[in-house]
Amino acid sequence: MEKKFIDRPVFDSKVKSADTTGKERWLGYLIGPSGALLLNAVLSTYLNVYYTDVLGLTSLWGGAFLVVFPIVSKILDAFTNLAMGYVIDRTRTRQGKARPWILLSAPLLTITGMLLFLVPQASETVQAVWVMVSYNLFYSFAYTIYNMSHNLMVPLSIRDIKQRGKLSVFQQISTIMVTGMLIALLFPMVVMPYIDIDKSRWIMVMSILAILALPFTLVEYFFTKERLSEEEGEQAKETAAYGKQLKAVFTNRYMLLIYAYFLITTIGTSVKNLSTIYYCNYVLGTYNDGITQTMLAVIGGIPMGIGIFAVWPLAKRIGKRNATMLGFSLFAIGSAICWAFPTNMVVVLIGQFIKNIGGLPGAYIFMALFADTLDDVEWRAGFRCDGLAMSVYNTIAVALVGICTGIFNGLLYASGYVKPFLDEAGNLIAVQTQAVQNAITFSFVGLETITSVVVLVILAFLNVEKGLDKKQAEILARNQSNSDR
Repeated sequence: MEKKFIDRPVFDSKVKSADTTGKERWLGYLIGPSGALLLNAVLSTYLNVYYTDVLGLTSLWGGAFLVVFPIVSKILDAFTNLAMGYVIDRTRTRQGKARPWILLSAPLLTITGMLLFLVPQASETVQAVWVMVSYNLFYSFAYTIYNMSHNLMVPLSIRDIKQRGKLSVFQQISTIMVTGMLIALLFPMVVMPYIDIDKSRWIMVMSILAILALPFTLVEYFFTKERLSEEEGEQAKETAAYGKQLKAVFTNRYMLLIYAYFLITTIGTSVKNLSTIYYCNYVLGTYNDGITQTMLAVIGGIPMGIGIFAVWPLAKRIGKRNATMLGFSLFAIGSAICWAFPTNMVVVLIGQFIKNIGGLPGAYIFMALFADTLDDVEWRAGFRCDGLAMSVYNTIAVALVGICTGIFNGLLYASGYVKPFLDEAGNLIAVQTQAVQNAITFSFVGLETITSVVVLVILAFLNVEKGLDKKQAEILARNQSNSDR
């Protein structure tokens, strides 16, 4: 029944060209993903603030709730990611194997995204249950379906390395520029001062974002295309046994290095994202002052804008891996500068500028490197493992986000974090001790200084681009042979 539904002409991709098109890049890879990615980026930055500063759950169950529940939830999320990878690898439709799931995820993202904030005024136990259920409905179910499928669009789009690289850049522009700049500029300047700690305003704003995710995700579905799934002989292939896929993925040294790279960067990025608003509110600026986070965002946005034009030419000249290594060298230097002078606005802005320039190659071309690695796995094993490989990638992401959230909330509780409150005169009181400020500072700039150095070591061994053209030619020859049988 599912296969017939998604194979109807009305659900066909609007992209018909054998090569990627401008319409595909702009609508399918930049504008379309913006809705879901914006919603997720807002949640990554502000959902924990909603739990600590609006619902006041920091000390719930002796501080254990906000430590344990994210970790347990992400363990469940990890299993659903693995299951989703298994399902995608075994999906066979005219629309591809990943795209149909983007269509299904569209309404689910909206519904579950709204439920995250519709926590009832009730006992702490009822609120805790609602938080746990809604959190897992969004992350372990709706967003898992979307994110797994969305991340496979570049690897499944086309074989041509240059065209695939351009799609990767457009996809990352959507992630970094469109969603990132909206959160980093609009939210701290306008939204956060408006909603402050008012629960009803939080619900209204976040519900609007959840609703917007629906039409944007539908645009992504209609203006993407899985050309690899349509290759001659590809549909005729039997999906390899799960054990064989596991062996192919986990015996490929490049895939293991990609996973290690992603694991380390995710640890640093997750903790940094969680701590950003706390750092701006309590270390570098004052609570929801509308200026501090905006300044950091502007300094971060300038190099990100430059990167649209500079990263891919640099990667073509010296290679994707080498460009990424060069970037992380600058990233480490910029982070160290911020860590040394965390309360000095001018120095921090300089450090952030250097750091964000360094983050450009990794931010814009990672998915192209991942796609190259998937081709290497196929060349060695004789079959594709897109769903499984992506499920492991997403499992790393979701598991670490949960662990990092638990650890960060544990640091807040252990160092003595106090929920903002209104005094008798109606003034907002939001002050933290030096111990809390030190914990927040390490989370925001200290950890990424360390992780960037580790990543440089990993990248030194990731030379997957060597001989890739010949490998792809062999893969196409095999597929042609299969179709002729």
